[in-house]
Amino acid sequence: MADPKFFQTARPFSLKEISGVTKAEIFKGSDASYTVADVAPLDKAGPKDLSFFDNVKYKEQFLATKAGACLVSPATAELAPKGVHLLVSKSPYKAYALAAQMFYPEARPAGSISARASVHATAKLGKGCVIEDGVVIGEGAELGEGCWIEANAVIGRNVKIGAHGRVGANASVSHALIGDHVRIYPGARIGQDGFGFAIDPAGHVKVPQLGRVIIEDHVEIGANTTIDRGSGPDTVIGQGTWIDNLVQVGHNVKIGKGCVVVAQVGISGSTVIEDFVALGGQVGIAGHLRVGKGAQIAAQSGVIQDVPAGETQMGYPSMPKLQFLRQAALLKRLIKKEKAP
Repeated sequence: MADPKFFQTARPFSLKEISGVTKAEIFKGSDASYTVADVAPLDKAGPKDLSFFDNVKYKEQFLATKAGACLVSPATAELAPKGVHLLVSKSPYKAYALAAQMFYPEARPAGSISARASVHATAKLGKGCVIEDGVVIGEGAELGEGCWIEANAVIGRNVKIGAHGRVGANASVSHALIGDHVRIYPGARIGQDGFGFAIDPAGHVKVPQLGRVIIEDHVEIGANTTIDRGSGPDTVIGQGTWIDNLVQVGHNVKIGKGCVVVAQVGISGSTVIEDFVALGGQVGIAGHLRVGKGAQIAAQSGVIQDVPAGETQMGYPSMPKLQFLRQAALLKRLIKKEKAP
């Protein structure tokens, strides 16, 4: 249950209102006028709470739930305990996410510019921007309508951020062109030097990093993630991609649209990640590779060669999932055989 010291609900909603936003259908016998005041897990929910059931692992909790209403799939609706009002969706978890947004809309301060911020005279701020204490906005920077720059963030010279962008506390953005509705979480570093140098026994020689970071619309970048600017070509993050915390994206990397990059992934320079790729936690990808459209890489895998489109890989070096599982089973049998008397 959400702690009311930190999270405040908007108001109660009827099933009809929730159905309108989530596109879930009100199940036969359920009352469209029934109102719920909050969202809660199956095992904690009460008569005025909305919950959801989307994983068979929680079947017993669903059968015993006291929730007043629940979002379910068509296949599980008939399993619901008596008295639970149902909303039916092909994607109950997505519907729950939309419903939860209704109860807990993101709190946002009114548009204002703190007297304790430093905004260069040549910077351009769109209507309704929020600029908090300690923010530094450099020469020629441009912020679109409704941007929110949190405390102590730094927006570098000539950076452009589109409408309704949000940059978290203590983050820094330089050498970047950013689209609309982009959220950068606290502590992220966007646009710093890429790791480029010529190796020499007498002392390594730095290669100037002359590219930019291009971030398209509706991208999320997690806390303490770093995205290096390009060395000449740009580093590009495609539309709708979500990047978790503590991710490292090297210079000249191209990430397509709709990708999901989980915590502690490292992507080496000049690698191309095509559209709708999913990278599990702590995946490492060597440089100058291509990961094909729709590929999935399991957590802690090490990618050292190109990955075909649509393939699921795991292990180190990463390989097709079935091949990895066969090798693991064979190794287990060999070890067991070796230990046998």
